[in-house]
Amino acid sequence: MKIVKRIVLIALSIVLAICLGIYIYFQTKAPQYEGEQSLAGLSNETKVYFDDYGVPHIYAQNQKDALRALGYVHAQDRLWQMELMRRIAPGRLSELFGVKALENDKFFAGIGIDENSAQAVAALDKNSEAYQLAQAYIDGVNHYMEVGKTPVEFDLIGVEKTPFTLKDMYNIFGFMSFSFAMAQKTDPLLTEIRDEWGMDYLTDFGLDGALAKTRLKSYKGKANDYAAISKSITELLENSPVPPFIGSNSWVIGAEKTKNNKVIFANDPHIMFSQPGTWYEAHISCPGYEMYGYYLAGTPFPLLGHNREYAYGLTMFENDDLDFFQEENHPQNAMQYKTASGYADYVIRTKTIKVKDTADVALTIQSTQHGPVMNGLLKGLKAKNPVTMSWIYTQHANHILEAVYGLSHAKNLDDFYQKVGLVHAPGLNVMYGDAKNNIAWITSGKLYRMPEGVNPNFILDGTNGKDDQRTFLPFEENPYAINPNWHYVYSANNQPEPINGYLYPGYYLPQDRAKRIQSLLATKSNWDRSDVERMINDHTSLIYPDLVKDWIKCIPKNGLTATEKSALETLQQWEGTHAVYDIAPTIYNKWLYFYLKNTFQDELGEERFTLFLGTHIVKQMVAGQSNNPNSPWWDDVNTKGSKETRNQVMNRSFHEAIKALENQLGPDYTNWRWGKVHTLEHQHPLGKVAALRPLFNVGTYEVPGGNEVINNLLFYLAEDGKHNVGGGPSTRRIIDFSDVENSVSILPTGQSGVRSSPHYNDQAELFVKGRFRKMKLNRKEIEATSTLLVLKPKTN
Repeated sequence: MKIVKRIVLIALSIVLAICLGIYIYFQTKAPQYEGEQSLAGLSNETKVYFDDYGVPHIYAQNQKDALRALGYVHAQDRLWQMELMRRIAPGRLSELFGVKALENDKFFAGIGIDENSAQAVAALDKNSEAYQLAQAYIDGVNHYMEVGKTPVEFDLIGVEKTPFTLKDMYNIFGFMSFSFAMAQKTDPLLTEIRDEWGMDYLTDFGLDGALAKTRLKSYKGKANDYAAISKSITELLENSPVPPFIGSNSWVIGAEKTKNNKVIFANDPHIMFSQPGTWYEAHISCPGYEMYGYYLAGTPFPLLGHNREYAYGLTMFENDDLDFFQEENHPQNAMQYKTASGYADYVIRTKTIKVKDTADVALTIQSTQHGPVMNGLLKGLKAKNPVTMSWIYTQHANHILEAVYGLSHAKNLDDFYQKVGLVHAPGLNVMYGDAKNNIAWITSGKLYRMPEGVNPNFILDGTNGKDDQRTFLPFEENPYAINPNWHYVYSANNQPEPINGYLYPGYYLPQDRAKRIQSLLATKSNWDRSDVERMINDHTSLIYPDLVKDWIKCIPKNGLTATEKSALETLQQWEGTHAVYDIAPTIYNKWLYFYLKNTFQDELGEERFTLFLGTHIVKQMVAGQSNNPNSPWWDDVNTKGSKETRNQVMNRSFHEAIKALENQLGPDYTNWRWGKVHTLEHQHPLGKVAALRPLFNVGTYEVPGGNEVINNLLFYLAEDGKHNVGGGPSTRRIIDFSDVENSVSILPTGQSGVRSSPHYNDQAELFVKGRFRKMKLNRKEIEATSTLLVLKPKTN
């Protein structure tokens, strides 16, 4: 017995020693939030105050010192994230993760972001302030790489440190821009539906914009396997260690509609969740410049920001800036392709992809006048002829550095408007409000008209000389509203009204969020910050309750079980809320899934149906198609000799939904709470390894909200009914110009990407509860409540 006890004690001692060793190891990686540190290149001592949520407030004598300090502190909290971000666009993830990242690398190495970045850097004015400040930021990052702590992830994976460059920064912006594009998920699938089933099957999809009933108003007060493309690119983006952008809300309320007669600005960009999150907050103050900004990893200027003079933010425009073309090879020479004026030679380039623990991969990329050939870059693409991708971002001069510098250094509204025009891609709704009571919605993007009869929702003909003709429009014709007489502007990724009679094509989201935002803003004229805080957390749909009442008319009242009767009664009384204790959204989404499955899967097949569920179009068309008794989709093509009707499909889907919920959550429908099935976990790239998941991931949490409500905690429908939240507000941010120093924000997890930092997940509980924290601007308050890191010029 004594021997057994001794063995147990020894074993426990070993376990404790290992745990203690791991704890000490992680603590050695913690960021330095106080004390002193030398920083090469500084001209003057610079003070960095870290507030109670780890936000650095940088006080410097000039902007170069401030940006150098920003690069340093940004790197100590997010170096691992920076490393991942810079590797995606040039195709260098395989160096870290091996062959499982190869498909991702082949695609991104092939589409030309890296080459475009090199051209943009070469064209920069090296004497411009934007260039000088960006280089100072990169110098700060690199100094931390030299003298700072190595992230745990670098040790676990074996990352070799190499200096950051301006090209890395451009590549990060390039990946961000690609993740905004929606055509890659939609056009190939729609082309297959058209070719296989005919245009009648696409009537319900509203490709002409007919389903966009709540539109943004401008105001001048000033048979091929095409679906493999959708599947491959969707998988690349969703499995990427860096999250793509997916949507967003923003609104700016004019002084005429606020209690204190000053502008109130709100923004919550929607991005797929990850750990660490997308944004890094930092406040810079130096003579002549101040900005509280939100930064992408590895970038020197904020995409979201505010100071005492103005605030700005963004949502996705969702315009179409990416097209696919079906090319045709020369019948006797595979090195040539057909054009309207004869055959032309492919442009050939080669790249080498280094793959961890195995041989390098040589990649040969062919390009036509339209862009790179996707065959060979995308797994599963079996089209007989080459399919190319044409993307505005890589086809025009890249001024993204000047643009983001300009947004954060604007002198006034007119100057800000001009800087938005420098962004050719991606298309953005850029929102603006200022202390002088100006408000604005301005769209970025190089917009164009196509010839009549050319539909960019499909894969286009690369040989006829017509489908690729574009008339580019001047930036001044982009939709915008500046100081409109209705005294507010907003965006929820919905379609703008026609400009000069032209309805801009795109991949807009349905009217749901837009209608709710507009209904709230239009009917109230005494807004204050607390009202906006409640609004940005709102989870009520104005669409779903009426929609489900129409569905209920399809259900015969005889023969229902007690649970089915109770479920119908719950839906009848539903006001569209998505609180964690609500039952109706659980029933609705299960019914929605089975209705979609029973309506579309017979034509599309299982794989394409899953792709269909991940497109914006499925959200756009549900309300119209589900209430159209003449839709061709109702008929099950697998049942010969009979033709199914809307009522039959909706009734069958309801009964299947209730049965599935009983199996999933039990027979007592009162236990079907929304929070049980709608949950959020923030996943770190290493959290995909089961043993590391509890160490690096944050959550799981029951959360309110849902698809296409203002609190857009979105998920993909699946038969198992587990609505795991994939994305949502990457920050919720409210700036009240009547009290700028008490403006508020929240991040989904925390400021730091370092596991041993106290700011790794210290905002996660606040986020899921819809709460906020202050974005501090008052120096006396900051000094009194913060730790101080003094950065001193490095002496030789």
